[in-house]
Amino acid sequence: MNVPDELRYSTDHEWARANGDRITVGITDYAQDALGDVVFVDLPTQGTTVEAGGMIGEVESTKSVSEIYAPVAGEVVAVNAALADAPEKLNVDPYGEGWICEIALSDPSALSALLDSGAYRQLTDG
Repeated sequence: MNVPDELRYSTDHEWARANGDRITVGITDYAQDALGDVVFVDLPTQGTTVEAGGMIGEVESTKSVSEIYAPVAGEVVAVNAALADAPEKLNVDPYGEGWICEIALSDPSALSALLDSGAYRQLTDG
């Protein structure tokens, strides 16, 4: 399982990559593997204010439908519209082309509350 050290992780299996006062959000390699082949992604709406832990979308796979949660509070400032036509990018490249959205942080310190790579590995190994 791929768990990049530079990212932060939620217990709901989303990852967050810091970029100034914004974060890029996606689902982890662990999550995409558990889901199986992704066939549809319901993306959040740009401009929406989200709360940490609040639902921002859904991923539908050949196995199930799973909710996507915001790892931090803020405003959705960008979405990966390419996933509408190519949802399989979540399986092929979950930490790259499979990103879901960008969120402008309402509280930059909130990122430190997320799991680091070591803690996330412990979560998924248990």
